Amino acid sequence: MKRIGNLFETICSIENLMLADKLARRGKLNSYGVRLHDRNREQNIEMLRLSLIEKSYRTSVYDNFMLSCDNGKIREISRLPYYPDRITHHAIMNIIEPIFIKVFTADTYSCIKGRGIHSAAAKLKDCLKTDIKGTKYCLKLDIKKFYPSIDHDILKGKLRKKLKDNDLLWLLDEIIDSAPGVPIGNYLSQYFANLYLTYFDHWMKEEVKEKYYFRYCDDMIILSGDKAVLHQLRIRIDQYMTENLNLTIKGNWQVFPIEARSLDFVGYRFYHTHTLLRKSIKKAFARRMARLHGGSLIRSYVAYMGWAKHCNSYHLIQKLTNEEILRLRNKIGSGNDGKQDHDCTDTKPGDNGIELQNRGQQIPEKQEWKMPVPSNRS
Repeated sequence: MKRIGNLFETICSIENLMLADKLARRGKLNSYGVRLHDRNREQNIEMLRLSLIEKSYRTSVYDNFMLSCDNGKIREISRLPYYPDRITHHAIMNIIEPIFIKVFTADTYSCIKGRGIHSAAAKLKDCLKTDIKGTKYCLKLDIKKFYPSIDHDILKGKLRKKLKDNDLLWLLDEIIDSAPGVPIGNYLSQYFANLYLTYFDHWMKEEVKEKYYFRYCDDMIILSGDKAVLHQLRIRIDQYMTENLNLTIKGNWQVFPIEARSLDFVGYRFYHTHTLLRKSIKKAFARRMARLHGGSLIRSYVAYMGWAKHCNSYHLIQKLTNEEILRLRNKIGSGNDGKQDHDCTDTKPGDNGIELQNRGQQIPEKQEWKMPVPSNRS
């Protein structure tokens, strides 16, 4: 495998640091860190360049806080100051991101340009529709406390498989050793996490030769026409993770028939014939639409349409953007927040188009959608 060097000088150049500053501030123009940095922007960039060249750069103290996710999980998020750390991370990725991407397999998703949630969903839908017999069963698993469990020595070894620039490796080592595991919230963390598992991805594709293997961060699915094969594969995966990556597969892994219960992955529920929104996202959609009005309602509508337009959700949208929203607003206004949410999200006959498949009717794959005029009723 070809190793690449002579990168550190380019990372430290004024031009690259200025570009990193421009990219790092996107969506954060009014944040305190950006405003503070802009008071002495040029001087700060020059000081950062010198600290990198002289190897006096040190990662700042993390601001740790807990964040509640839509799936009910509580995650610890670690945040670094905008200057100098976030600029430094962007400066590094400006140069080495193309190197990382070349290492990833085609079915590695998450935090890769052009390979996000909807790209993974589209590829999975295509596999399910074109090979029903070969995708009858699914092995679904993920890794226990993945980010906190990443082994620093193993990660550094994987970086050295692709990079031979000692100055750059010093900088990457300094960032890696600044916290246990890999902190959720660092810009570099998502790339470190993908790189940590990428050789496992190659093992799955090239040695095990699993055609229908997909990974989004640490969530993995493998499809097969033979349930026994998937059970044996799960044992091999568990052994590989333990021996090579010092990771543990969660005990909630599952092997199941897709048609009987659907495949829940990247926010959708996949069947061989159609795709639906995950129930938690439908509930969040309904609650958000019920609470808002005017411009806020339009923005939420557009945001959730980004999810809905990639699945069979025509009837769901019609329901949530019309009489169901008005009913939920009245419930919330009367103090019954959430008590009746299931009425608009459960899969009952006639609701949301979900049961149309069972009645032999065709669920619209794609529709030309028109945005409804928001009502001012509350």
